[in-house]
Amino acid sequence: MIVTRAPGKLFIAGEYAVVEPGEPAVLIAVDRFLTVRLTPSDDAGRVHSREYGLAPVVWTRAEGSTNPVSIVLERHPYDYVVSAMTLMERLRDERGLPGHYFDLHIESDLDDSSGRKFGLGSSAAVTVAVVSALDRFYDMGLTQSERFRLALLSTIMVAPDASGGDVAASTFGGWIRYTAPDRVTLRDSLERHGVTRALTSPGWSPHRVDRLPDPSSLELLVGWTGSPASTERLVGGVRPSKGRSASPYESFIEESRECVDALVESLRADDGPRALEVISRARRLLQHLGETRGIRIETDELRLLCDLAEQHSTAGKPSGAGGGDCGIVLAPADAPLGALLSAWESHGIRRLDMSVQDPEDATAELDEAAGLRAGEEVRR
Repeated sequence: MIVTRAPGKLFIAGEYAVVEPGEPAVLIAVDRFLTVRLTPSDDAGRVHSREYGLAPVVWTRAEGSTNPVSIVLERHPYDYVVSAMTLMERLRDERGLPGHYFDLHIESDLDDSSGRKFGLGSSAAVTVAVVSALDRFYDMGLTQSERFRLALLSTIMVAPDASGGDVAASTFGGWIRYTAPDRVTLRDSLERHGVTRALTSPGWSPHRVDRLPDPSSLELLVGWTGSPASTERLVGGVRPSKGRSASPYESFIEESRECVDALVESLRADDGPRALEVISRARRLLQHLGETRGIRIETDELRLLCDLAEQHSTAGKPSGAGGGDCGIVLAPADAPLGALLSAWESHGIRRLDMSVQDPEDATAELDEAAGLRAGEEVRR
């Protein structure tokens, strides 16, 4: 049996702007995981997951070639797991490796006992874990950077506008500063030239991941409002459509970059008070974006979560696309938080018991070589 796991993620700052190639965001990986267990099988493969119901998803290879790579599903629609399987099978074929059947058993603690998602990036985590499992199954010897690139390529085949920040957090762990590649160029390279050449496509050039320190002056709290949101729908409502003025959006991008840069500086200096100021500024920026675009980034529940944080001398904001899901709070490490947590509880806001995941833990070990010469994207 091969066992891999990948952590969930939370955005700290830079949401929405990060979908533009080269624009930065700060994310963390959290110590809640999605686990994949792979076992060899014979005549067909199966994917077992609570997400798919009681019966497994059964898959086979398409007939008609000596070394087929197509994945054929019997009863479940195309999703991130199948995309990752398909891409890794294509890479296996390009490397001349024989194909084998396998079963995947997927378990997640990125949602609650009833299956409601916490907004911790389960799609990214399962993609990262499946890529890692198949890397080991076929003994490909991929670097951490190559696994990230394959997981992101798998992701954008399902969600073309995905920034990949969640994929990076699930791959590299800890605190990171992330900028996205040019996904349009990557998809074109993948479709025209195959997986191997897509791994070194010029589309990767705007992309970078920098390791950030875990600040000792700050404590992270995560609150869940119980209202899951559609990231793709919200992000799609922010970008200017054809014929619509792009000036407000361009101003938002610039201000978001300035926020992220200021947050990165404060984290590297372990300057807690400044970090709290930046988080409050980032919240106001998202509020203004939602107002100007007519979308609900900060729901009533998220607004209450953040307002209560500010009333208790901490700083809070929505994490990710907003519209529900999680809010994050940064507080001074020595701040008494009992009153804030009691206020959350009295208003139905659930504190999620989690911390920043250690990047040296489990599958998120740091690859010092940072993978490919064209990227060198992981930097200390």
